[in-house]
Amino acid sequence: MDVGQPTLDQLRVFLAVADQGSFNRAAKKLGRAISAVSYAITQLEAQLGVSVFERKGSRAPVLTEAGAALLTEAQTVIDDADALVARVKGLQKGLEAELPIAVDVMVPGSALAQMLRDFQRAFPTVPLRLHIEALGAVAALVLEGKATFGIAGPDVVGHPELDNQAVGSVELIPVAAPSHPLAGADELPPGEVRKHLQLVLTDRSALTEGQEFSVFSPRSWRLGDLGAKHALLREGIGWGYMPRHAITDDLASGALAELALPERPRMDFRFSAIWRRDAPPGPAACWLLDEVRQRLADPD
Repeated sequence: MDVGQPTLDQLRVFLAVADQGSFNRAAKKLGRAISAVSYAITQLEAQLGVSVFERKGSRAPVLTEAGAALLTEAQTVIDDADALVARVKGLQKGLEAELPIAVDVMVPGSALAQMLRDFQRAFPTVPLRLHIEALGAVAALVLEGKATFGIAGPDVVGHPELDNQAVGSVELIPVAAPSHPLAGADELPPGEVRKHLQLVLTDRSALTEGQEFSVFSPRSWRLGDLGAKHALLREGIGWGYMPRHAITDDLASGALAELALPERPRMDFRFSAIWRRDAPPGPAACWLLDEVRQRLADPD
């Protein structure tokens, strides 16, 4: 038996009757006559070749086994259709078809998650693509057009093809495992850290390749991942700088200890929002940039 193609209107009426439990209440919800609702259901059943409601006499309509089985699929079809319409309306208003962004690994994960949660609520029709990178790799994605904007560190400020705006900072502190020779001292003599292996976050892009970022020791291991650096520090393999927010629990538990470096005990890692001058941010991106400024100015 051939199955016809139900209309979106028929599916909406079907869902309304199932939700309201009666043709009369469904008609009121939809602003239609009861006869129109009844006709739509009759046509739907004719198209599908199955009964979706049992309705005998004056009894309230009850979903048949087939009707109950089709309810979820009908809701999915309507949800998809509504999402399509909402997306088209957004595009007509100038909303981005997609928003790819690049974020420095130093950005606090909790602040980023909250921003993206709020973004999803504000722009449910705009798909977002998130890249997490370090150092110059953030700017490289923006320059290549793979990200609409980036939240980058201080290493790319002043690039001639980029506009930038300061959006906040995080504190970096030197740390090591408690078993490390540098740990536990109230005051380290100048130059002492040069005798020990330093773990350094390295740049995975060619944009700032070769630049040094707070490197004090001639002995260093270059790591492309902040998580790997964190793990090696906890194991006592060298010392290094970490964002304070990422190691709060380690400092509290004693898994890592802050070092009393005379050279530069702590520093601010400053963030900038960056975008290409020939491709300014659209409405959704501007909304998210405002959130970035607020969240990173006060991460808590």
